[in-house]
Amino acid sequence: MKKFNIRKVLDGLKEVSSSTPSVQVGPQENHLIQETLQSEHFQLCKTVRHGFPYQPSSMAFDPVQKILAIGTQSGALRLFGRPGVECYCQHESGAAVIQLQFLINEGALVSALADDSVHLWNLRQKRPAILHSLKFNRERITFCHLPFQSKWLYIGTERGNIHIVNVESFMLSGYVIMWNKAIELSSKAHPGPVVHISDNPMDEGKLIIGFESGIVVLWDLKSKKADYRYTYDEAIHSVAWHHEGKQFICSHSDGTLTIWNIRGQGKPIQTITPHGKECIWNPFIIFSGGLSYDTVGRRPCLTVMHGKSTAVLEMDYPIVDFLTLCETPYPNDFQEPYAVVVLLEKDLVVIDLAQNGYPIFENPYPLTIHESPVTCCEYFADCSVDLIPALYSVGSRQKRQGYSKKSKVITDTVLHLCLVSLPCISRHADGTVKFWDASAIMLQVLYKLKTAKIFDRNRSKEDKGSTEVSDEDPFAIQIMAWCPESRMLCVAGVSANVIIYRFSKLEVTTEVVQLLEVRMQYELNDIESPDGGGEQTSALPTPGASPQTSGPPSHPSTSSNNSDGGNIPCLKVRSTPLKQSPGYQVDLVVQLVWVSGEPPQQITSLAVNSSYGLVVFGNSNGLAVVDYIQKTVVLNLGTVELYGSNDPYQRQPRSPRKTRQPSGAKMSRKLSLPTELKPDLDHRDNSFSRSRSSSVTSIDKEAREAISSFHFCETFARKGDSTLTPCLYVGTSLGTVLVLALTLPPAGEQRQLQPVILSPAGMLVRLKGSILRMAFIDSTGSQLPSAYEPWYEPNVTADGEEREKVRKRRPVSVSPSTSQDLNESQYAVVCSEKQAKVIALPSQTCIYKHSITETSFILRADVVQMNQGMCVACFCANGHIMTLSVPGLRPLMDVNYLPLTDMRIARTFCFTNLGQAMYLCSPTEIQRITYSQDTCENLQEMLGELFTPVETPEAPNRGFFKGLFGGGAQSLDREELFGEVAAGRASRSLAQHMPGPGGIEGMKGAASGVVGDLARARIALDERGQKLGELEERTAAMMASADSFSKHAHEMMLKCKDKKWYQF
Repeated sequence: MKKFNIRKVLDGLKEVSSSTPSVQVGPQENHLIQETLQSEHFQLCKTVRHGFPYQPSSMAFDPVQKILAIGTQSGALRLFGRPGVECYCQHESGAAVIQLQFLINEGALVSALADDSVHLWNLRQKRPAILHSLKFNRERITFCHLPFQSKWLYIGTERGNIHIVNVESFMLSGYVIMWNKAIELSSKAHPGPVVHISDNPMDEGKLIIGFESGIVVLWDLKSKKADYRYTYDEAIHSVAWHHEGKQFICSHSDGTLTIWNIRGQGKPIQTITPHGKECIWNPFIIFSGGLSYDTVGRRPCLTVMHGKSTAVLEMDYPIVDFLTLCETPYPNDFQEPYAVVVLLEKDLVVIDLAQNGYPIFENPYPLTIHESPVTCCEYFADCSVDLIPALYSVGSRQKRQGYSKKSKVITDTVLHLCLVSLPCISRHADGTVKFWDASAIMLQVLYKLKTAKIFDRNRSKEDKGSTEVSDEDPFAIQIMAWCPESRMLCVAGVSANVIIYRFSKLEVTTEVVQLLEVRMQYELNDIESPDGGGEQTSALPTPGASPQTSGPPSHPSTSSNNSDGGNIPCLKVRSTPLKQSPGYQVDLVVQLVWVSGEPPQQITSLAVNSSYGLVVFGNSNGLAVVDYIQKTVVLNLGTVELYGSNDPYQRQPRSPRKTRQPSGAKMSRKLSLPTELKPDLDHRDNSFSRSRSSSVTSIDKEAREAISSFHFCETFARKGDSTLTPCLYVGTSLGTVLVLALTLPPAGEQRQLQPVILSPAGMLVRLKGSILRMAFIDSTGSQLPSAYEPWYEPNVTADGEEREKVRKRRPVSVSPSTSQDLNESQYAVVCSEKQAKVIALPSQTCIYKHSITETSFILRADVVQMNQGMCVACFCANGHIMTLSVPGLRPLMDVNYLPLTDMRIARTFCFTNLGQAMYLCSPTEIQRITYSQDTCENLQEMLGELFTPVETPEAPNRGFFKGLFGGGAQSLDREELFGEVAAGRASRSLAQHMPGPGGIEGMKGAASGVVGDLARARIALDERGQKLGELEERTAAMMASADSFSKHAHEMMLKCKDKKWYQF
């Protein structure tokens, strides 16, 4: 009788139930690792967006809640509260936000869009939502005004009319100010669109209306007529009131400022021609622009006039909007601004008006992500607890001078923090590396490293090589490798250089920057093959002779300008002493040089291992392994030599081709796709949805085979090995995984003297498409980390024994087998652009295979650790985000997240552990997302509160004489004027009312924040009880005083009762 095997049945059920038949189970029956991850553990949602709002268009500020709102041309809203509290919202229409108005201290915001719609946002919940919308059908919105503590919104239109909206119900009032009633009856010309509306600070019944043509009207709301009209020949840009309500100031298109008395309508009492277009009038006169178009070198500027002094503040970018910050929200109070917020096209500047020189406040928000264009990002989770404090410690010494000494404009608060450290790193086109703390919902810059300072920026004309290869972004960083445990950092630039950094808390001066020059040559022999698709071959020197290092380390180039090009570096390393501040300090510079007139190819992959002391990088020529401890090249091989005699592609030799001269060629330093994308993608269709074949016929027509990925590990180097060996796994652009075995000298002094030996160990596996990611798991399904060396201070000399203890390599822990049936100790997980495979080691048997996509290709893949287990996370070029189980490669999630993608997202998208991911959603913003169900459920609690209950400041005191003679502010019952009873209803065809989803979202937010509400209610009750107790004490004291007074009065009456009047 045949033995029944339940495992085969389970495997068959698993294969049948899988959505893709490409998942295969190998011939062995004992590869059953229990998988704990299920589909219900995954959910994709956006968490928070960081950075400067892309293409800003408007701005508003709540002076009581201290909330800043910025609208963009794409219909986005960015709300900034206390440091660490920021929110992103999006209008569905995507129309530009032309104006924003806060309901001050009410937790609401009104936005007006270019599609003639007005929306009311509820800010009393962690995720703001729209409560009401109003869409105008027949008129274009040009200006909005909402008076303080009023529920009636004035809306000016392009036709010159003003409509009034109740912000509580978002219904139009029947009260309308028509343009033909506002201007002179004798005037035949249309005044133009409404460019300004505001009420008199001292009389709410008087409304000033500015028309584009230069006409200003003072409208009496009660009598429904114009009291005064003011006419000027130039078009109006803006209007501002004096806080006393007797004068106002206008800015005009010719750069003049006119000041008017409200009772004098003939001519302005004063005309100023500094150079202004937009103005705000308090004790200061602040305006932007106004410089003549004929001015040479005209730059955007903000002018501040205070008393007799005038300061012109030049800006780096054009000014979009600005507003002043005052302590009082009342327009009739004395306006003494303490700061001015200037919104630029690519920056936000807050200027301190209370200090001499007008310094700027240090921005508490991460708005400098785009300080230089971001080229790529990396995201790290579960780092050591001392890493972020160490980076912050050295980064805090980099603070720039010139900031205001006052505290930030926005008050600090305690924010709910996550329990894991999540630093992220952004690399920029100017060679800058920025470390950010992403532990909470906020993003805070920790440390900034400038890699360009080790190169000479001033190139001499005699330097033929450097002048010939000059191009834009020569210092741009393309790839980075970072070991958080040892804090070793390697960056590869587009100029074919690799810089190795060590972390130190001490300042040092490096007399000579260590330099290593490497020749990576790929000799081509072109002959016509029958099918025209012959492959290229490599004729490289032997590994022992291939490393080419510079003579003296102080000279970056070892060749003269001879006829064959010689050794010409792309960037010249500085030869003068380099002062290096605490933080990352350069340890070694590796440069690829021109060889026989051929420019070096851009580096496509990079890896570092601190335990082995090795850095490896590769390009389309091959790979090079550098020992940064001994400062030598230990291996320099072409890709074909890695195969040896087992090259599966049977490349045909070609005839020699002409040698290129450096004088007639420039090296392209344009930023290309990251390692995960093939270097020959530029020759393909740029559409990410195009299918990419990996068949042999298409391979023959492609360019040379490039190195696409590396992975250091301690594993079984060869088939059938029984001991673990340090290895380097190499992935290529043609889908091959090759193995190099490492022979390391003993630690200590021998490590400084004996060489590291690398020997090819053959090919492990082949997949379709370029290899993107490799990882190793043990028999329990846990990921095997690479060996690393703990960080030590490199600039402190220690005893030999102590240094040897510090430098001792950390062994990699390999989980033992949990069953006697499991004879495989490790499993390699390999993911390419098309497929994913799981290989059992040391038998090198493929036990699982999954075809991820056929019609597209993978841009980014990572093997990540979730709370419940391991998975493979993939981002596809067609916009799908997918996760696969490990090791079974079962599809767990497939979401069409980004249907329209671009090169920027492809360069910057990255996954990390615990279900986190991020990418650059615009040139200035980073979007963080999560694909973890647990994080999505807890996201509401992690977000900060935008709105917090705060008492509105008391109204300004009118004073005795103003109250006696009626000189104070005049109030207005707007309900009586604009209500349905008095004004009637507006025409239904004028605008369409649409309720928003904010009501339901508000209920959810209230439900999630019920604990906070109860706590606030309890505090309020305690405060009320305390106040009642104080009131009771004061009442008792008053009663005692009254009793005492009554007693003394009675005694005085008895004493004086019998006296005559003349006796007093």
